Amino acid sequence: MSDIGIVVVTHNSEAHIGPCLDAILPTGAEIVVVDNQSADRTIAEAARREVRLVANPANRGFAAAANQGFAALNSAYVLLLNPDAILQGGLEALREACCMPGAAGAGGCLLDPQGRPQIGFMVRQLPTAATLVLEVLLLNKLWPNNPVNQRYRGLGMDYSARFQVEQPAGAFLMVPRRVWLELGGFDEGFFPLWFEDVDFCRRAADRGYQLYYVPAAVAIHAGGHTIQKLSVEKRRVYWYGSLLRYSAKHFRPLAFRVVCLAVVAGSLLRGLGESVLHQSVQPLAAYAKVVRHASRCFLFGWGDGPLRSGSK
Repeated sequence: MSDIGIVVVTHNSEAHIGPCLDAILPTGAEIVVVDNQSADRTIAEAARREVRLVANPANRGFAAAANQGFAALNSAYVLLLNPDAILQGGLEALREACCMPGAAGAGGCLLDPQGRPQIGFMVRQLPTAATLVLEVLLLNKLWPNNPVNQRYRGLGMDYSARFQVEQPAGAFLMVPRRVWLELGGFDEGFFPLWFEDVDFCRRAADRGYQLYYVPAAVAIHAGGHTIQKLSVEKRRVYWYGSLLRYSAKHFRPLAFRVVCLAVVAGSLLRGLGESVLHQSVQPLAAYAKVVRHASRCFLFGWGDGPLRSGSK
């Protein structure tokens, strides 16, 4: 029996889960699909391939579902794979990297549907307060070649060889079970998604572990299939809520409050700009929730958890 298990978390993933499972079934790995209340035929597509299935009656969020998947497996090495990723070849190279002394995990090379490496996504450095300030103020978009953004997104690096990284993408990430258990898996407070994998890598680094990028492991990754089903309002609210949670956990109080101020300023700019562009007040309504939450965090510190649509 293979010592590798694979966890695939789904939510309305009918269009992708079939090809994803068809590609990983030949590996001989133990596979579990954890579904977060899909309303389409995702569960039927998974069941048709006779893989292990955990069907949640409610959307528990990506982090909680990933934790469920790890708990359902006994494999020494577990791959977390997005349902819109299609594995190309085997997983031995990832397992080899995970066996290195002090390794907490390894991620592979993600290609877009046209075969181009997803540079800027598949490997990143852990975000600093400066990184997130530039991000929320749109400066990384207006000046993408600034040194902070180049370092953060790993621009200009040689991706042809294995090397140590700070944050391989959670879309294609193998982790030794013992490390996952030691760190307590993903923080389920990052609900429903975003920054849970970044937080995991940060906690691994804090304990002295290393993570690796492995170009010999390859998957074609469509990207953003679940995000595209969210309303624009929910995307904004969830992303900023998780960003603030991450900042509160890992930055000093002063740096956290600087990020809060940047979120307020950036949200006001984005809200006004998007409202004018789309001739609608809906973007302003979404960003108003972000501004209120960031303002509370600035004044009182991290409060009642991540933003959710409809929060007070």
